[in-house]
Amino acid sequence: MELRDLEAFVAVAEELHFGRAAERLHISQPPLSTRIRNLERDLHLQLFERSTRSVVLTDAGARLLGPARRVLNDVGSARAVAAAIASGEQGRVRIGFAGASSQRALPLLTRAARSAHPGVELVLQSQTYVYTALERLVNGSLDLAFARLPIPHPELAWRVVEVEDLVCALPAGHPLASSPRIRLGDLHQEDFVSLPDDQGSILQSTMEAMCVTAGFRPRVAQVAPDSSTVLALVAAGAGVTITLSSVRPVQTVGIEYRPIEGARPAHMFAALAWRRDDPSRALAKVLEASERALPTPDLSAFDISLADIGISRS
Repeated sequence: MELRDLEAFVAVAEELHFGRAAERLHISQPPLSTRIRNLERDLHLQLFERSTRSVVLTDAGARLLGPARRVLNDVGSARAVAAAIASGEQGRVRIGFAGASSQRALPLLTRAARSAHPGVELVLQSQTYVYTALERLVNGSLDLAFARLPIPHPELAWRVVEVEDLVCALPAGHPLASSPRIRLGDLHQEDFVSLPDDQGSILQSTMEAMCVTAGFRPRVAQVAPDSSTVLALVAAGAGVTITLSSVRPVQTVGIEYRPIEGARPAHMFAALAWRRDDPSRALAKVLEASERALPTPDLSAFDISLADIGISRS
């Protein structure tokens, strides 16, 4: 049984006229008659009573009409879904994000993508550290991820979506909090609260490098699994830390944030990353939405360029 034979049957059954059915299918009458004979032969049933003046459904034909219509409707639905997938209007995009630092950008992206392309399913997967998300992009278990530069994977494409200031977080009432800016050298005798140093946190490694450049290694008194917990511990008086301006709203009680004098780097670049060779049209649609929701900032306004961190988009 072929679909075109079912289409011919339904057309003749609804028109009860071979000529009109042939016009409806945009074919001539002889091929239409052939299709009906083929279907009757395959089913071992007579579907129509034919005469020179009329065409009438047999009882078998009348019983077959409902199931035949459902088959054709299902095929039409399948074709529509396939077309939507091919165009990117349906599909699934798995997005990795890194906790507190994505709390502003992630909702902007998801709202824009869902509004513009409601047929695309967004699967949100929290990644504690950026390197984990990058590895999952490379191995194909994520389609899109929030990350920070540098991105040391040539197979990944990326676009900067936010520039974040590096700031010092101190417990409220700390003597250094009376200063409008913090010099890193003044923290050499302080206890630090840090993210783990063995799980690929860019923020943790940046803090370590900044302190070493200032002439000391940070004395880590307590380690926490994520930025939210780090800031809670700072507010509780466990130590100080270097964090990002984007996470300030996470902890506002019992904590003070101050810019760092002469910090190098003074900023970190947040980016969206994806596989260069990913053929997904749904991903392409989400990336289009991201350009409206999270436009690339003017990097010339900052005192550090992409070249300063040894990375190039090309």
